[in-house]
Amino acid sequence: MSKTDRNNSEIRVAITGIGIISALGNNLIENENSLLETKSGISWSTHLQSVHSQKFPLGEVGFSNNELIELLQLHSNNNYSRTALLGLKAAKEAAVNANLTREEILETAFISATTVGGMDMTERFFNRFESDGESQKYLYSHHAADSTQKIAKELGIKGFSTTISTACSSSANAIMLGAKLIKYGKFTRAIVGGTDALSKFTLNGFNSLKILSDELCRPFDADRKGLNLGEGAAYLVLEGIAENQKLNKPFYGYVRGYGNANDAHHQTASSENGEGAFLAMEAAIKSAQLDKKDIDYINAHGTATQNNDLSESTAFLRLFGDKTPAFSSTKSLTGHTLAAAGSIEATFCALALKTQLIPANHNFSNAISKPLTLLSSQS
Repeated sequence: MSKTDRNNSEIRVAITGIGIISALGNNLIENENSLLETKSGISWSTHLQSVHSQKFPLGEVGFSNNELIELLQLHSNNNYSRTALLGLKAAKEAAVNANLTREEILETAFISATTVGGMDMTERFFNRFESDGESQKYLYSHHAADSTQKIAKELGIKGFSTTISTACSSSANAIMLGAKLIKYGKFTRAIVGGTDALSKFTLNGFNSLKILSDELCRPFDADRKGLNLGEGAAYLVLEGIAENQKLNKPFYGYVRGYGNANDAHHQTASSENGEGAFLAMEAAIKSAQLDKKDIDYINAHGTATQNNDLSESTAFLRLFGDKTPAFSSTKSLTGHTLAAAGSIEATFCALALKTQLIPANHNFSNAISKPLTLLSSQS
C-alpha cells in the first residue's frame, strides 16, 4: 500500500444527513414510509402540461411550483425552475437532518447534479421570449449550474460548489466526487446529490427512443414494456472521520467504495455483456476493500427497458455467478428521475440499512428467461 493509499484509508466518509423529495413523498420520513409500504408514486400527471402526459404514467412530485415557492419562502418574483425548487427543498432538509450549523455550512463543499436544468421553464416560455420581457428572466435559469448556484446561496455555502451533468449517472458521480474530496483531505464535509424536474423535452425525447411504457413499469420482468419517467431530488451530507475516531452524531452509514465505468458500446444502449455495469461494480467492491460475498443487496439501475435490464442481469451473473445477491429497482416506485436517480437510490440504500428491509421490485412477476441474450432494443 502506498503512502497516499494509507492516508486515504485513515479517513472514513459517513452519511450524516439526508434530504429527499420524490413521487413517494415530500421528505425523508414520507419516502421511508412509502418504501416500507411498497407504495408507488407513479400515476398520471397533474403539473406537466403535455399531449403525452395522460398517455404515459409519470412519477411526479405532489407540490406545484407555486406551493414550493411558498413552502421555501421565496419571493414571488423569482426565476426559479422546478429543478431548482425541488433541489432546494431536498438540500435544506439534508442540512437540517445533519444538524449543520451556519459555521459548518460555510466550510462545506456542494456538488449538485442535473440534466434537465431550467428547461422546464424555458420550454414553457420559448415562443414568448422575444416579445415578453418578463419571461426573459428564465433565460438566466436555463443552464445546468443555475440550480446549483441558487441552492448554494440559499444554504449559505460560500466556498467550493460545482455541477455534474453526466446523464443518469450524474448524482452518483456527485456522491463519488464528494467522497473523494473528503478522503483526500480537501474538505471535511460535503453536500452531494442531484435534482431534475419533469419536462416536455425529456418526455418527448424518451418517447422518440420508443422506450416509454404506457403502463406501470416492470423492472426485470420478462414482459416489461419500458420505463416511466419521474422527477425529484435528494442530497446527502458526507462528513469525514479519522479511522480511529468515533462520530459524535447519528449517521446512516459509510460511503465505503465506488466505481465508474463506460462500456462505450452505443449512445443509448448498454452492451450485450453488461461491460459497463460489470466494471463499475467490480471497481466499487475493490475500492471498498470488500469481497463479493460481503454484498447483501444491489439497488439496480433497472429502467424496465428491454436492453438495460437484460444487460444489467448479465453483468450481475458475470460478477456474482449463482451467488448473485438480492436486487431490486426502486424506479418501479419513483419512475426514472434522471440526474437525481443516483442520490435518490443511495437514500433508499441508506434506509434499507436503517430498517434492515430490502425495497421491493414492484410489479415484478415473471423472471427474464434468457438473461445472457441481448435483445435488439435500445436502453
